[in-house]
Amino acid sequence: LLCATVSKGVPLCRDLFPPVLVSKMLRTLGKRLASCARPARGLRSVHATSAALTNYKPNASHRNTDENNEKTMFDFTEENYERVELILGKYPDNYKSAAIIPLLDLAQRQHGGWLPLAAMDKVAKIVETEPMRVYEVATFYTMFNREPVGKYFIQLCGTTPCMVCGSEEIKKTIEDFCGIKEGQTSADGMWTLREVECLGACANAPMVQLNDDYYECLTPETTVALLEACKRGEKPAMGAWGSLPMNGQVSCEGPLGKTCNLEEPHGPGFRMRDDLEAKVDPASVKEHMGY
Repeated sequence: LLCATVSKGVPLCRDLFPPVLVSKMLRTLGKRLASCARPARGLRSVHATSAALTNYKPNASHRNTDENNEKTMFDFTEENYERVELILGKYPDNYKSAAIIPLLDLAQRQHGGWLPLAAMDKVAKIVETEPMRVYEVATFYTMFNREPVGKYFIQLCGTTPCMVCGSEEIKKTIEDFCGIKEGQTSADGMWTLREVECLGACANAPMVQLNDDYYECLTPETTVALLEACKRGEKPAMGAWGSLPMNGQVSCEGPLGKTCNLEEPHGPGFRMRDDLEAKVDPASVKEHMGY
């Protein structure tokens, strides 16, 4: 009531708020505000804690380097220009900017896993928008790298399920093998390691995303085996369900194997209306999406 009265500029009523009481209330309020401003003992600042979790500190703005400055050039290959047309064809002509994300992804894949300034400018020109609109997208989404990464870009999940299942040990194993710390890229350009938030494979923790692929159910031994295979240029292929648990299991099946959904799955068109035609073969979905 005191704060509301003062904030509205209403004269204090001496009968309701005697001067001695007002003075005491203001002193108490001041102490409470001061105590709120001080971090509690034994607790770290939220910002300090977050910063301590990773050694990777991306620049908020562009910094010129020999390989990434206003004079460096970028253009899509002839093959990728066909993909550009396929991507643009998914959106109305007056909404070309909707293609910014897939075009940036295409440019990043062509350029070895990262986006130079020239690539972002090229995308802006294609979708007919201001370059800043593209910069905003590239700096917002962590899937876009604005500085070089290694041939094998390792994203280690460090969120709670992976952490309690041993992700810290996996991180140390990777650091020791690659000779780098988390957030760094090896001098030979072979490895980049970053700790990231949940990658959605909690049932098979701990895990890493290595380039596009998920390797799960890791131990220090299987992690070394995975890295050795990559070093030989023999990165293990994904399993039937799009990931590879490194303990031999299939997808998320437990030690008893598959215990449900034992019948053969129904084919395309099951329970589809008679007046609708199944035009897309599931096996060709990636082709239809332009991948």
